[in-house]
Amino acid sequence: MTLERLQEAVKTFWGYESLRPLQAQAMLADLEGRDSLVVLPTGGGKSLCYQAPAVVRGDTTVVVSPLIALMKDQVDSLQACGIPAIQIDSSQSSDERNAYQMDIIQGAVRLLFVSPERLVQPGFQRLLRQIHIRKFAIDEAHCISHWGHDFRPEYRQLRQLRELFPGSSVHAFTATATEQVRRDIIEQLGLRDPEVLVGDFDRPNLTYRVLPRLDLMRQVVEVLERHPNEAGIVYCIRRREVDELTAALKQRGYNAVAYHAGLTAEQRQQAQDAFAAEECDLVVATVAFGMGIDRSNIRFVLHTGMPKSIEHYQQETGRAGRDSLEAECVLLHSGQDFLTWKFIIEKSANEANAGPDFLASALKHLEDMDRYARGVICRHKALVQYFNQPYATPSCRACDICLGDAEPVPDALVVAQKILSCVARVKERFGVNHVASVLRGENTENIRSRGHDQLSTFGLLRDRGKADIRDWIYQLISQSVLVQEGGDYPVLHLNPASWAVMKGQRTVRLVQPVRKEQIKKSRVDDTSWEGVDRPLFELLRGVRSRLAEKRQVQPYIIFSDVTLRELARVRPSTLDAMHALYGVGEMKLRDFGDEFLQSIRDYCQAHDLPMDNATPAFRSERPAKATARPNLTREQAWELFRRGCGIDEAVQRTARSRTTVVEYLAAFIEAERPASIAAWVPDTVHARVAAAARQVGTARLKPIFIALGEQVPYDDIRLVVAHLAAQQNDKVAR
Repeated sequence: MTLERLQEAVKTFWGYESLRPLQAQAMLADLEGRDSLVVLPTGGGKSLCYQAPAVVRGDTTVVVSPLIALMKDQVDSLQACGIPAIQIDSSQSSDERNAYQMDIIQGAVRLLFVSPERLVQPGFQRLLRQIHIRKFAIDEAHCISHWGHDFRPEYRQLRQLRELFPGSSVHAFTATATEQVRRDIIEQLGLRDPEVLVGDFDRPNLTYRVLPRLDLMRQVVEVLERHPNEAGIVYCIRRREVDELTAALKQRGYNAVAYHAGLTAEQRQQAQDAFAAEECDLVVATVAFGMGIDRSNIRFVLHTGMPKSIEHYQQETGRAGRDSLEAECVLLHSGQDFLTWKFIIEKSANEANAGPDFLASALKHLEDMDRYARGVICRHKALVQYFNQPYATPSCRACDICLGDAEPVPDALVVAQKILSCVARVKERFGVNHVASVLRGENTENIRSRGHDQLSTFGLLRDRGKADIRDWIYQLISQSVLVQEGGDYPVLHLNPASWAVMKGQRTVRLVQPVRKEQIKKSRVDDTSWEGVDRPLFELLRGVRSRLAEKRQVQPYIIFSDVTLRELARVRPSTLDAMHALYGVGEMKLRDFGDEFLQSIRDYCQAHDLPMDNATPAFRSERPAKATARPNLTREQAWELFRRGCGIDEAVQRTARSRTTVVEYLAAFIEAERPASIAAWVPDTVHARVAAAARQVGTARLKPIFIALGEQVPYDDIRLVVAHLAAQQNDKVAR
C-alpha cells in the first residue's frame, strides 16, 4: 500500500510512470524511519528518494545542501511540480526568512533546504524542534569524508545531528563514493544500522573518449563541431588556460563564457546564469564550475587536461546527459598533467598543513586517474571496476576503445621493443621527452653532447610524431612494462616485464586515435533521436524558453529534453495524450499543457502531419503497467467533491495525504468550474484572497500569503486561486 502511494505521488507530481532501481528501497527506508546511505550516479534519481516520501508523509524534511544555487534549482523544480518547498539562505532579507519560518511553523512546507552552517545555528535548531522535525536528507554527502574527492570542513558539523535530534532519521545521498568513503560517511554522520543502497555506477548513455592531447585547438573544435547548438562544458586545469581558450573560441565565432575563481563573484554569477538559462551553451571553466549546475541537457563535457581523481572525473563527466539522453565525454591528456596536479596537490597540502595520510590519499587518487587515462580497456568497464562493481558486457559500444576510435598500432610489439631498448641504451637515466627525441632522431645539442645520436636506437621511430611516441611510452607504463619514477623530473626504468617484452615473451597493446571522419556514433546516439521530429523539437525548445523566462526559472524546470523529444515524437493531440508522456505531471500539464499543445497543433497543421502517431520511446522501456491508466483515486476524490465532501473526509476516505487531496480539489475546481467553493473555503476567506490576488497577481501564492498578513493557510489560497482561474476560463468560454 505504501509503495502504491509513492508511485501515485511520483506519477501525479513528477509525471514518471515507475521508479528507477533502488529508489523504492530508499523511499521505504525513509518512510520507515531507518537511516540510509544512498549512492546513485548523477542522473540516477537521488533527489526523488527524499522528495517523494516528504510528499506522501505530509510533513517537513530538512535537506542539507552545500550551495545556494543548488538549493534554488531544486526548490524551483519542486514548486513547478506543485510541491511546497523553500530554502533559507544568507542571500535573503530578514523579512523573507521570517516569512518562510512562519510557513514552516504552519506546516505548509514539505521540503526545507539549508546549508550545513545554518543547520547548526541554535536559533534554527529551536525552530526545527518546534515542528518536531523527524527527517534529514544530506545531499552531496561525500563532502563529509576526508577520503572523498571534495571534502568540505563545514560538513563535519553535521555529526551533531545525532545528538541534537536523537529521534530523527538521517539519510545521506551522493553520486560518487568508494567503499572507503561510504564507511567514512556512515561513521561521521553516526548512522544507525543504515540501509546502504549502492546503484550501478555505469552511465550507459555517456560515450567516453580518451585521447592524447596533440593539437589542442584542433581537437577542441572537432568536439564542438559534433555538437552544434548543444550545451557543453570545457574543463581546463588552470585559470590561464581557461582565459586563453575562451578568447580563442570567441575569435572563431563561438559564444563561450569563462568561469574560474579568479573572476569576480558578479562575473561568475553572470556566466552561470547565462548557461543555466540557455542564453549561452558553452562554458570554459576550471573545476570551480559545476556543483551548482543542474542543467539536464548538457550534451558534452570536454576535459583539456586530466582531472586529479577518478571521482572528480566521474562527477564532472556526470554533468552530461543527466536527462538520460546521449552525451559525449572527451578527455584530452598529456603526461605533463600528472606532474602539474602533483605540484598543485603537494603545494596545497603544505599550505593547509594537511597530514601525511591526506597527501598520500590524494596522490593515490591521482595515480589511479593517470592509469585510467593511459589504459587500453573499455572505459565503462574501467570506471565501474574502480568502484568495485562487475562489468560483464563484452562491448559497451560507447567508448573510444569499443567503438574503434583508438585503432591498434601496427606491429605494436616491435614498437614497444624499440622504446624499451632505447630506455636501456640511455642507461635508464632520462625521462619521456628525451627518450622520444632519441627515437625520433632529433639532431639537437642535448642529444649530441651525450653521444645519443650514436646509439643504435637513434631514429628508429623517425617516421612517427613525438606526441605519438610520448603517448605510447605512457601506455607501456600503464601496462606495467615500463616504470616512471622520480620527483619533479621523473626518469624511465625497466623492470622484469620490460625484458620479457624485449625477448618476445610478453605481448603489449598500443593504440592510436583514428582520423576524425572515422569517429563512430555510440549505441545511444543511434536510437535516442529515432522518430523525433527535429524541427518540432527546436520549436518546442523556443516555447520552453519563453515560459522559463516568464517564470524566471531554468528551462529544464518547465520540461526536460526527454519530454520535449517525446512531444516531438508522438505529437499528442489532447491533454490526456500529453499527460501519458514521460515527465508530464498534473501540475505541469495544467500550467503548460495548453501552450505546448497549441504549438504542436499549429505545427502539424502547417506541415500537414498526423498526430498521435508513435509509441513513446520512454514509455516502451518502462514496465508494462499502463501508460494511460486512469487515476482511480483522483476520480474517487472528484466524486466525493461533487457530493460536497470536505477535505478532511476526503483525506480519510481516499487514504491520501492532505497535500494530494488539496491538489485533487484544485484540479477539480478548475475543470468543473463550480459556482461556489464554500464547501471548502468560507466565503469571507474567498473574498479576502480574491482581493489580495487582484493586488499582487496569482503567479505565486507567497505574495498573496504575505498580503493577507500570513493569516490565511496556503491550502485555502491555492483553492481560491484555482476558483478564480476557473471563473476566468468560464468567461472566455462564454
